[in-house]
Amino acid sequence: MSKLKIHPPADEGRIVHVTPQSAGWTYVGFELWKLKAGQSAQGGEVGREVCLVFISGKGQVMAGAQDFGVIGYRSSPFEGKPWSVYVPAGVTWSIVARNDVTVAVCTAPGEGKLPARVIGPDALHQETRGKGSNVRHVTNIIPEWESAESLLVVEVTTPGGNTSSYPPHKHDQDNLPHESLLEETYYHRINPPQGFAFQRVYTDDRSLDEAMAVEDGDVTLVPKGYHPCATTHGYDLYYLNVMAGPKRTWKFHNAPEHQWLLKA
Repeated sequence: MSKLKIHPPADEGRIVHVTPQSAGWTYVGFELWKLKAGQSAQGGEVGREVCLVFISGKGQVMAGAQDFGVIGYRSSPFEGKPWSVYVPAGVTWSIVARNDVTVAVCTAPGEGKLPARVIGPDALHQETRGKGSNVRHVTNIIPEWESAESLLVVEVTTPGGNTSSYPPHKHDQDNLPHESLLEETYYHRINPPQGFAFQRVYTDDRSLDEAMAVEDGDVTLVPKGYHPCATTHGYDLYYLNVMAGPKRTWKFHNAPEHQWLLKA
């Protein structure tokens, strides 16, 4: 298996645990928890801000002494916009599941400057990008115009047979205003779940060049380079992106040999 792909080894509890140390980078952390009704998850640490994204299910959320009540509603990431909670660095959080819950824990460096808040589905900005077989649908959870210290969090749904994160682009150079340096994780889901999709992560000099078949529930790491995806006919692809770097802005560089696609 590729060193850039994580296939969850279990189906209950914290089934994915990516830290900057385990990934060999500096900024992004990612966890995935799957809980049954009555089970709980918890976390929070000094120096790491958090966005809890309810992929599916309902749970009661606490952030420090704040009780945000029961949030979440969808039974699948393909059913509407998510509920999320922003938790500042240094504040503990907990979730008690009311039914089967899948929650993503997205983390990045922070100093605890901002208050905890619920990010409800009605507040989320959505857009459609691309044309023809490059159409995909984007839900911005914490885009750069919303408050956070480091995190950028977004969901994307790509219809079966389409490409996404395409034309190939990268954001691995701290070279603003032309390009920003952002590490990135992808959490993939497939509908129906027996399907698969593909992701390639590669650099111009091909010192990194890995092509991966991704299945429902896989997590992929993008430390640098271009990272396009393609899903197969009949199977829609969802992914949750978490990005962070030294500056909180998304400025990407398209692969020049594929730039023509934007004008086609």
